[in-house]
Amino acid sequence: MDNDGHPSVSLRASRRPDRLNNNFEIKDGGDGFFDSDKSSSDYSIKIIWKRGFVRLLLVGGILWMLLILAVLLFHIWTCQSSLVFLSAICNKESTVFQMLHTMGLVTPPHRCSIPLANDPEKVVIPEKKSPSKFVQSLSYFEEDDINTNGSESSPLFGGHQSWKQREESFKLKSSMKVHCGFIQNGGAEMSLKDKQYVKKCKFVVASGIFDGYDTPHQPSNISPRSKKLFCFLMVVDEVSLKFIKQNVSVKEDNDGGEWVGIWRIILLKNPPYDEPRRNGKVPKILTHRLFPQALYSIWIDGKMELIVDPLLMLERYLWRGKHTFAIAQHKHHRNIYEEADSNKRRKRYARPLIDHQMKIYRYEGLDPWTPLKQTKSDVPEGAIIIREHTPLNNLFNCLWFNEVNLFTPRDQLSFGFVVYRLKNNFKFFMFPNCEYNSIFILHPHTREHSSKIEWVKSLNEFKGNNSGLKESRGGLGLWSTYPADLTSVVLPRVERTSKAG
Repeated sequence: MDNDGHPSVSLRASRRPDRLNNNFEIKDGGDGFFDSDKSSSDYSIKIIWKRGFVRLLLVGGILWMLLILAVLLFHIWTCQSSLVFLSAICNKESTVFQMLHTMGLVTPPHRCSIPLANDPEKVVIPEKKSPSKFVQSLSYFEEDDINTNGSESSPLFGGHQSWKQREESFKLKSSMKVHCGFIQNGGAEMSLKDKQYVKKCKFVVASGIFDGYDTPHQPSNISPRSKKLFCFLMVVDEVSLKFIKQNVSVKEDNDGGEWVGIWRIILLKNPPYDEPRRNGKVPKILTHRLFPQALYSIWIDGKMELIVDPLLMLERYLWRGKHTFAIAQHKHHRNIYEEADSNKRRKRYARPLIDHQMKIYRYEGLDPWTPLKQTKSDVPEGAIIIREHTPLNNLFNCLWFNEVNLFTPRDQLSFGFVVYRLKNNFKFFMFPNCEYNSIFILHPHTREHSSKIEWVKSLNEFKGNNSGLKESRGGLGLWSTYPADLTSVVLPRVERTSKAG
C-alpha cells in the first residue's frame, strides 16, 4: 500500500513544474508580453485610454441627456405655470411645445395674452394690396348648368358642379373661373338698399345668425378709429330677423337700413339650403362675394362677443407677419380623420355620410396630419377668420365652400383638404388656440340645434319612406356617383388624443 502511494505523488510533483515551464515558454517568445518593459507599459496605457474614453462618452451622454431633460422639465414647468412672468417665458409656438403637447406632457392654456399693438390710432395701414400669386384673375359661374349631371331640378345656389369641374378647380392658373355660390335664382338674395350700403365697406367685421339660434352681441373695446373705418355687418335670414325684433331693439335709419347697436343688419332672403348650419357657411366663407368691395374682413360667429379692436387684429394677424389669411389652430385635433371621428361621436352629421366624405379625401391622397407636414394642423377653429381679399384667398374660399356645398356642412373637415389639393401654394397663418379664446366672450345659443340627419347610423335609413332625410339642395356630392371605386378604400386608424365629444 505504501509503495502504491509514492509513485502518484512523485508524478504530480514532476508534472507541476512542466506546466509552469510551458507557460513561461509561451510567454518567452520573441514578441511576448514580457519581451520589454516598453511594450508592457504601452499596452497598459492603451487599455486605460480605451476604458477612459468609453467612460467619458458614457458620462458625457448621461450629462447631455440630463441637460435635455432639465430643459424639457423647465419648459413644462413654465408652460404650465399660473404665474404670468413664467408663462410668458414659454414659447407656445415652438416645435418643442408642439412636441410636448403631442406627447400629452403639456396642455395649452385656454386663454393667453395677445401681443397686440398699443394704440389703434398709431397702426399703419398698408397703402398697397398684397401681390397676387398664382392667380391674377378670378371669375365665377353665375348660371347653373342644370344638365351637367343629367338633372332637371331648379338652379341651386352652389350650382351643379361636375366631378370634372371640381378636379380642374384645384389646378392653379393665372386666370380661373370656378363655382362659388350665388348662382342666379339659387337663393340668398340681398335687398337693393343693403347692396348699396355694403359698396362703401372696405374694412368689414362680419357675423351671421340663422334660424334664430342667437341674438347679436355688441363688440367691446372698439376704438373711435375702428368705428369709422369698419362696417359691422350682421347677416341674417328672415326667421332670425323676426326673432331679433322680438327680443332686441332694432332701429331704422333714413335709408331704411336696420341696426342693432353697432351692427348693420343684412337680410338674405330665400335661404339657399334646408340645413341652417349650411346656410351659415354662405357669409362665413363667401364673405368676399357678399361684400365684393371689401379689402379686408374679419368673420366672427354669431354666438361670440368680440372684445378686441378689429384694427389691432389686422395688425397682429396679417400685417405684422405679412400674412393674408389667418385662422386659429383647433384646440384638440390636427388630423382631419380624428376630427371626423369626433363629429360622428358628437352626432354633428350623419355618420355614414361623414365616412363617405373621408373616403373620397383618402382616395384623393390626403394623409393624416403629422409633424412632417408644412402646416401646423389640418384642422382649424373656424369661428374666427381674418382675411385680405386677394385673388388666391378668394379662390381658396370658393373651393372650401364648394366642398361644404358638395359634402357635409362641417367646414373643419374640408379646410385642410383644400390646402392639400392646392399643394401648399396657399399660405396662411394658423395662430395659437389660446389667443383665439382671448378674442371673444362666448354666449350660449338660444336653443340647441337638432336635425334628424344627425342620428342616422346607416345609408339604409335614407331609403324608402325616409328619403326625405336627404337635403334637397346641399350635400348632393354624397349621393351622386363618384368617378372611382371607393369600396376598397380603408380609412386611417384614428387614435383619440382628446376626450372632446
